[in-house]
Amino acid sequence: MSYENVQRYFDQAGLGERVKVLKQSSATVELAAQAIGCQEKQIAKTLSFLVDEAPILIVAAGHVKVDNKKYKAVFHQRPKMIPRDLVEDRIGHGVGGVCPFAVKPEVTIYLDASLKGSEVVYPAAGSECSVVQLSLEELERCTGNPTWVDVCKE
Repeated sequence: MSYENVQRYFDQAGLGERVKVLKQSSATVELAAQAIGCQEKQIAKTLSFLVDEAPILIVAAGHVKVDNKKYKAVFHQRPKMIPRDLVEDRIGHGVGGVCPFAVKPEVTIYLDASLKGSEVVYPAAGSECSVVQLSLEELERCTGNPTWVDVCKE
């Protein structure tokens, strides 16, 4: 159901043709880059965390990792990922298809500065075999103009 919600979301935004169903899995950064034929840094991976028990998503470039010190400076606590078995319930998408679109209303979305190295990015689209192609401006608009943060390192 998650993919269908994302497809409907983009259809309503006039960008439905940007959602692509792939023949192979895009559940990891490496698999997604291979399936699309792009660089790993263009994959916009979506990481799910709890901040004071509230769910947040951080969308970051595929080739970076969360830097604990930077994360703590922004969120005033250590990173605490949502347990795998609770991701779908808290976010609205299952592991492998987590994306910042058509999520539960209580989820806060952040974009990491690492994304600024690419003009076009490919976030997941709600399933393990789907992506959506967006410019950074479209990503901002389609995620409700979220706050930009710098919490990752190469």
